[in-house]
Amino acid sequence: MATASMLCLLRRLPAQASPSAAWASCAHCCRRQKRLLPPPPGARRVHLSAHRDEAVVISGRKLARQIRQEARHEVEQWVAAGNRRPHLSVVLVGENPASHSYVLNKTKAAADVGISSETILKPSSITEEELLDLITRLNGDAKVDGLLVQLPLPEHIDERKVCNAVNPEKDVDGFHVVNVGRMCLDQYSMLPATPWGVWEIIKRTGIPTLGKNVVVAGRSKNVGMPIAMLLHTDGRHERPGGDATVTISHRYTPKEQLKKHTILADIVVAAAGIPNLITADMIKEGAAVIDVGINRVQDPVTAKPRLVGDVDFEGVKQKASFITPVPGGVGPMTVAMLMKNTIIAAKKMLRAPEVAALSA
Repeated sequence: MATASMLCLLRRLPAQASPSAAWASCAHCCRRQKRLLPPPPGARRVHLSAHRDEAVVISGRKLARQIRQEARHEVEQWVAAGNRRPHLSVVLVGENPASHSYVLNKTKAAADVGISSETILKPSSITEEELLDLITRLNGDAKVDGLLVQLPLPEHIDERKVCNAVNPEKDVDGFHVVNVGRMCLDQYSMLPATPWGVWEIIKRTGIPTLGKNVVVAGRSKNVGMPIAMLLHTDGRHERPGGDATVTISHRYTPKEQLKKHTILADIVVAAAGIPNLITADMIKEGAAVIDVGINRVQDPVTAKPRLVGDVDFEGVKQKASFITPVPGGVGPMTVAMLMKNTIIAAKKMLRAPEVAALSA
């Protein structure tokens, strides 16, 4: 029996009309009757959030395993071609438990993909001069491909000075001013691992960015700002961007003002470090929500500390089309992208023209 949409087509179109033309001509009247149409022939299927009970939860762990598998294959090919195995050096200052946990995850991931690594432990009493001397020595060590200094550092040490002391060719965190500047100019550079992880989540999940409205909640120089740069810049440049229209909020943005932006956003990236900053009433139906926040709060039931993001996960997933969990979302992607950066650093060390271009 003919459906209402088929009858609509029969009334409006000649028999020889193409399927695409039929779909386009039928769209207006079917929308008026509040019926959902199938996609036109050849089009990609899109997520219709109105007919979903809740968002698709994006597994950062699954995507990270895929990227680490790619990295492992790349390392195997690199070593099989007669090259030295990539090496990552991590400098860890002090006894911050979170920092020690993060560094352990990074060195485990390195071993998993075939990258050799070392963790250089220094007491929190180390002077800034001593730390800079250590970085200088590692910069000059030809066996060290990737170098990172785990942040945060003790208050008596200037983090910006330390980040800029790392050779930009070895700067796998992407924090050196040369790498930041090249990223802002849409040129090839070491991308900061967390923003790159967010970018890969969006691309690999198939979330469209071209012409879309994006809100980035958070303006930190290591996370919020680079994410905004990757999403709004030109997709045709040397380092392609997302061609989105991006709004950046920060700690002085009143929540009601933030809501005026998020309620219009196709993508919301929460990276402010404020638990439950983004709630369901702030999200439009079908938006994609990427939660970068990592906050330790006390569980009201168990009274034990637990990790939460910047998004009210249970509430927002009822309205969003896609959402990342905390933990298990952006975190694993950060580590995976760090491995990719270490491989890039190893390859650049043996290609003088690329080294010169990066340092220019």
